[in-house]
Amino acid sequence: MEEIAPGIWHWTALHPRIGIRVSSYYLPAERVLIDPIAPVDGLDWFEEHGPPTDALLTNRHHYRSCGEFVARFGVTVHCVREGIHEFSDDRHVEPFDVGDELPGGLAAHEALAVADGAVRWEPGGPLVFVPDRYMDDPEATKEGLRVSYRRLASLEFRHLLLAHGEPFVGTGRAVLGAFAG
Repeated sequence: MEEIAPGIWHWTALHPRIGIRVSSYYLPAERVLIDPIAPVDGLDWFEEHGPPTDALLTNRHHYRSCGEFVARFGVTVHCVREGIHEFSDDRHVEPFDVGDELPGGLAAHEALAVADGAVRWEPGGPLVFVPDRYMDDPEATKEGLRVSYRRLASLEFRHLLLAHGEPFVGTGRAVLGAFAG
């Protein structure tokens, strides 16, 4: 667990299904998890830093360890409405829409597709698109993501938190703007 900026904690853990390390975040003041996977050392750290009340999924594939957080802390899990069909009755997830205010005062923007659309494979490496094999229509998908990322880069923010790869701390807006062209 590393505090990458004031009030933003980051960790990685091996995803058991896909076999790669994935990133998760915790905002203790807001008591909000983002794409949580259980840390290697377990969930006790969260008891000491104010237990979470909510988990936000940047897309429907990032439920990860939410079940453990629900069981231990009673968190409410939130996912964009378009992804709700992914969840069975045993995984209660609250839908949200683009433009909604989320727990902790966070905002939902369409460009949250950055969750899996763009990644950072190597520490210190560049922001890149996921491989074409993960897209139905790679060129059209990339262009659509660029349009969304340009809109997001017009907002005021400093950090770009990635679900796959090291976050961009302090340079997120500039990196995303350059990547989107």
